[in-house]
Amino acid sequence: MAVQKKSMIRSGIGAITSLIGIVLLVLAVLRWREIGWPAMLWLVAFFVQTAIRAPYSIRNAKNTISTSQKDAVEVALLMGMFATMMVLPLLYLGLGVFSFADYGLPEWAAAVGAALMAISLWLFWRSHADLGRNWSPGLEVRDGHELVTNGIYARIRHPMYAAIWGAAAAQPLLVQNWIAGFLVLPAFALMWFIRVPKEEAMMRRQFGPAYDAYCGRAGRLFPKRFA
Repeated sequence: MAVQKKSMIRSGIGAITSLIGIVLLVLAVLRWREIGWPAMLWLVAFFVQTAIRAPYSIRNAKNTISTSQKDAVEVALLMGMFATMMVLPLLYLGLGVFSFADYGLPEWAAAVGAALMAISLWLFWRSHADLGRNWSPGLEVRDGHELVTNGIYARIRHPMYAAIWGAAAAQPLLVQNWIAGFLVLPAFALMWFIRVPKEEAMMRRQFGPAYDAYCGRAGRLFPKRFA
């Protein structure tokens, strides 16, 4: 009963969070003239990212987890990313909060942000498609977990992180605000330097020499060879 109650509470919190997000998204769209095309492009990218991840989140929630490193640090890192990549931008674009921290960039900077976001969205989609049931939002290994080395993972070990790096770099170019746009960069940098070594150590314990061999031929964020 206690487990069922916790599950119901989590579902309720998730539903409320989603509803608030939808309301803020609608309010932001209604302010399209005020926020400008770069921020509108960010909103489109946010919607696309959500649409890409949603089916995997729903399906993979049924995975049986055999190993988990969900500690206080992991929770804090995820909350930091959730705040800086979703909550703060939506509050800013939907309600005009943090407008005192605005800055202005030339059109070419927003165009660079648009190009970065387009590349990151493709990587984000490709990473989820190649991982399939092996994807998890946390540091977890599921029963029957496989070492994925095909598709984009044949050349890059962390294409999803590469995608998020691209989106994080694009965000301050599109959402031109020090709080709603820029803060995602230090938040994700912190996650990268703390979380990735733990993730790689977990994979090494799970797959042993096979993972070491994989690391020898695939780069972390970029291919080791472009041939």
